[in-house]
Amino acid sequence: MDELVLDDLTALIPPLLRVLEALGFIARHFDPEDFPSVLEATGTSDEALRAARDGLAEWPARLDVLRGQLERATDSALSGFAGLRAAAMQPDGVRAAFRALRFLPRAEEALYPLAPGLPAVSRYFLPPSHRADDALLRRLAAGAEETGIHHVDNAPGSRGGFSLYVPEIYSPERPPPLVMALHGGSGSGGSFLWTWLRDARARGALLVAPTATGPTWALNSPDADTSNLLRILDLVSARFPPDPARLLLTGMSDGGTFTYVSGLAATSPFTHLAPIAASFHPILAHLTDPARLRHLPIHITHGSFDWMFPVEQAHVARDTLAAAGAAVRFHEINDLSHSYPREINADILHWLGAGETPLVDG
Repeated sequence: MDELVLDDLTALIPPLLRVLEALGFIARHFDPEDFPSVLEATGTSDEALRAARDGLAEWPARLDVLRGQLERATDSALSGFAGLRAAAMQPDGVRAAFRALRFLPRAEEALYPLAPGLPAVSRYFLPPSHRADDALLRRLAAGAEETGIHHVDNAPGSRGGFSLYVPEIYSPERPPPLVMALHGGSGSGGSFLWTWLRDARARGALLVAPTATGPTWALNSPDADTSNLLRILDLVSARFPPDPARLLLTGMSDGGTFTYVSGLAATSPFTHLAPIAASFHPILAHLTDPARLRHLPIHITHGSFDWMFPVEQAHVARDTLAAAGAAVRFHEINDLSHSYPREINADILHWLGAGETPLVDG
């Protein structure tokens, strides 16, 4: 590779990864009241990235694909920060901030194909606990055919499709656990996939991120989503058979609420449920077949400062489901608002039987 190209990669990739981590920090700690201070805490890492982007040299034509992916990732990351800075100046910039944060998964989508050839990028797509595991990095770089990310009828703006991650370390001789992760209201599977990818990649879990058939999951209308989830599960299982004893249904916000609605059904194939930042009404338990609830593993995660669904709803869910016989594990995160806590993924996967050690207490 040309020295100029190597110089550009050396100049561009470190600030790009720092900006992506900063965007992830903002997404994790987002709270309408504290948003300006959280944004300020991330500093000005985007300025170094912009300077590196502006200083790119001319590359040989054979590297056009590589350059295009890096430019898309960089431009998405910079757009995300620019949108957040603009949102912080608005009297009610919450919606604008959420729109800006959508640039993070776009940047990760553009960057991920470079992971096999760039160790720094591959490390970014692992949880911090696994980034020094050189043996794992070598196994991931040598991924078999058909592994990686696939989008099935799930282009941006479409409904009812799904995105799939097949771990590069997948082996049909050892059926892996499967995580089906449901996005929040107005979200999409293609974006929500990235909240789980690092941990699924480190621990060899199949990851399925469907998109709701409507604007959000079927919470107050005829349920077209459960049958679609079952269709998707059948499609994935036919090609990449999972361990039938480790089928997790999880979701954030509306996706967490639908995890209850769909996952508590007597005919649900999912062996474990993990609603996060979800709404809950006791009637859900009263309408559930007692045989389904008995000993059903349910992992509930909620933030103490959730401004959309107060944590008291999670307390009610914990107490109601445990009283009905479910095997409930409850985790309240005392610095979390209504956002996704990626750090809980490792604990959920360990609980599912896919991790070596839990990274947070239960």
